[in-house]
Amino acid sequence: MLDRSSEKPRQGALGLWNISFGFFGIQIGFALQNANMSRIFQSLGTSLDDLPALWVAAPLTGLLVQPVIGHMSDRTWLGRLGRRRPYFLAGAVLAALALVAMPEAKALWFAAMMLWLLDASLNVSMEPFRAFVGDMLRKDQHGVGYAVQTAFIGAGAVVGSIFPWVLERLGVANDAAPGQIPDTVRIAFWFGGAALFAAVLWTVVTTREYAPDEMAAFDGAADHGGAETLRLLALRTYGASVGWAVAGVAVLALVRAFALKQEMYLLGALLIGYGAASGIAIARAKGGKGAGMLGHIVGDFAGMPPIMKRLALVQFFTWSALFIMWINTTPVVTQYFFGAAPGTAAFQRGANWVDVLFATYNGVAAVAALTLLPWLARRIGRARTHLLALLCGAAGFASFFVIRDPQLLIASEIGIGIAWASILAMPYAILASALPQRKLGVYMGLFNVFVVVPQLLVATVMGQIMKAFFPTEPIWTMAFAAAVMAAAALAMLRVRED
Repeated sequence: MLDRSSEKPRQGALGLWNISFGFFGIQIGFALQNANMSRIFQSLGTSLDDLPALWVAAPLTGLLVQPVIGHMSDRTWLGRLGRRRPYFLAGAVLAALALVAMPEAKALWFAAMMLWLLDASLNVSMEPFRAFVGDMLRKDQHGVGYAVQTAFIGAGAVVGSIFPWVLERLGVANDAAPGQIPDTVRIAFWFGGAALFAAVLWTVVTTREYAPDEMAAFDGAADHGGAETLRLLALRTYGASVGWAVAGVAVLALVRAFALKQEMYLLGALLIGYGAASGIAIARAKGGKGAGMLGHIVGDFAGMPPIMKRLALVQFFTWSALFIMWINTTPVVTQYFFGAAPGTAAFQRGANWVDVLFATYNGVAAVAALTLLPWLARRIGRARTHLLALLCGAAGFASFFVIRDPQLLIASEIGIGIAWASILAMPYAILASALPQRKLGVYMGLFNVFVVVPQLLVATVMGQIMKAFFPTEPIWTMAFAAAVMAAAALAMLRVRED
């Protein structure tokens, strides 16, 4: 029998490398998506104010996929493949196929469908990777584990972001006829598909997960039957469920009354759907039926630990700012710094410069994750380190208003890169040490709801705001990004580490 007081073995440098190397490939995929999807959509003829609606696929798929995958991966054990690795592998195969197919789009609807498939597949791989670090490492190594993961994220994003620019320098055609995707983007996406699959396969092959009995010895037996979740659900009233549904109905009524953009119907439908799902879960619990997947997810969402709730507010503001940046940096840079319209050679040059800017902030993040942030965290704590990093990001967004030379935007990206490094490491390190390890997958999936909900809100609302107040001035989106990133920093004042 295993000693229940035993501790996980300490991982060396090679173990830390193998555990997180797959994220290098996953982030190549995310970087290609983030830096080039607005470019692809605009090349295929979409208008500026329709961009957020087309991007809605990314947050919606994350919202639906991540809690489900987190719940399932907590309960999976497929022999030699283990607990989390089956999801790494399945997601990598699907994402690689989507990356290969994406630049072959000849119509906007096909590009939008491939974005759905790509983002869903990346989320299937990514969410278990967050829990994987917590599974494999001792609590005193969580900080360094997430720092190494962040370094791979930054490195992968540099490669994915800068590759079209590098191809242009190597003589690959960066211009394309109207309605066509440049060869620089097409080849970059093909390369990204191969690199993503190879990197994830490396982690799958070089790591061995702890078997269920070993995890029980380290962290205690998992309550897969959900007895505690079922008990807490049965004690709840239906008030909150009704409140969510009423809020959804109110959103639908506002959309109809004020003729708002129709993608906002999706926001209302999601609120109604969550209200209905929580009501069903409570009714099943009160009736003595099993919690099931729905009950577990609803119950764990309602029963989040206090520190997770406080960090969730920080995440909400943080990822609102990031999603604004990903959608709007291409139109901002091409219009204000290159004076170019979609379909022109100058537009493609400006879009390639956005790739360089995105590579810069990711490169800064990779370095900061292993140098600046650990040094700060040892001296002032992870919570204060995250607060300072978020303020750096807010300053980076605000600087778009005062800089006129596109070359100087590199300085803006340094501040954003420091924030990005902390965003990818500090909240997860704080959580992984505070949450029950046996439910780490579902809690990480639920935590990422607060990554995707703000993106969904931006995708459905930002286009309406811009159309109403700044229809031809996308630079103002950077003011929104700076303001909400500063709000995230203020919200960190409420977070206290153990």
